[in-house]
Amino acid sequence: MNSDQRAAFITRRQFVTSSAAVLAASGFARDARANEYLVERPQQSGRGPFRVIIDTDPGVDDALALLLAMRSPELKIEAITPVAGNVPLELTLPNALRMVEIAGRADIPVAVGAKAPLMRRLVTAAYAHGENGLGGAVFPEPKIHPVNQPAAELIRQIVKRFPGEVTLLTIGPLTNIATALNLDPELAGMVRAIVMMGGSLSGGNITPAAEFNIYVDPEAARIVFQSGIPITMVGLDVTRKTSLTEEHQRQLQAGQNPVSQAAATIARNALQHNRERGFVVGPNMHDSLAVAGFIDPSLLKLKEYYIDIETTGELTAGETLGYSPNAGDLRRRPGMEKDAAATNMPIRGSAPTLASTRTSPVVRDKFVPNASVAVDVDSARFFELLIGRLSGKQ
Repeated sequence: MNSDQRAAFITRRQFVTSSAAVLAASGFARDARANEYLVERPQQSGRGPFRVIIDTDPGVDDALALLLAMRSPELKIEAITPVAGNVPLELTLPNALRMVEIAGRADIPVAVGAKAPLMRRLVTAAYAHGENGLGGAVFPEPKIHPVNQPAAELIRQIVKRFPGEVTLLTIGPLTNIATALNLDPELAGMVRAIVMMGGSLSGGNITPAAEFNIYVDPEAARIVFQSGIPITMVGLDVTRKTSLTEEHQRQLQAGQNPVSQAAATIARNALQHNRERGFVVGPNMHDSLAVAGFIDPSLLKLKEYYIDIETTGELTAGETLGYSPNAGDLRRRPGMEKDAAATNMPIRGSAPTLASTRTSPVVRDKFVPNASVAVDVDSARFFELLIGRLSGKQ
């Protein structure tokens, strides 16, 4: 079996074994940020270009996020890797190819990703994105084709070709990324960073506990969060503040370029889809915010958390748990945030049952953040960037 086949056909036994190796190898070596809990980034201009791989499941907001990325000179897109999520891979793959064609970026390789989560049956979100993933907007069949390598293998090859340079922009379930990490335990140390749309510290959108991208493949999400790669989590806590409106659609429609016209068509259909189902607000631009937050970090306010993923809960699988010694009832007065008690906060799991002799498990004996979580967003400036880039005004 060649490397491409190995990437495409990983057994469950291989998954469990390799996942353990990845988690053990990471060891949370990157703990230099352990005492930095709130991160406010100054506005930066003239950034990049940065090498990125975009992992995606188009999807209405994914489609606009892809168009935004391909219209942004700050990004050098090394590959786009569709994955099953919002709709099956049979739709996310051609939808990604369509966006690449519309943007005139046939130079970007598109690789076939995972058809299903690592250990679960696929759950889709056609109820939100329409049966074709684009809110019912219809575009011609793509003429370009995906490359031969499976997505996980292409990710591995690109990261190893440019060690320390590639940021993974993940705006779908994390199956492709976890598969790539399982293929090569050394890979995590070569990834510059991950900026993801996923998770929530304020309730879910597919269940009361879980955000959709994490819910679809919580085992993959746990591998990624435990990998030691620096992560920026752009979740529902901020993306719920990015509802698309009729005015945004009109501005896109006024743009005189193929990208703006395609975005306007998708936006119009998505808005109509929401109206027909009685939703109070328009579709949120979850994925576009993650991409925009990487292009301009000053759009987001970040706070450091230790994030873990619930994988066994009957009702809570896919929940993102955010531990912080300075959140909720543990908030401290100014100047006291970094005291010894705060930094020595243990990360606990569930209490032992009566049938068990184990003591309450401690997931980590000391608070060491593994993610910067977006806790606030400048929504107006986000839409200025999104609409400006897609319409050609920026």
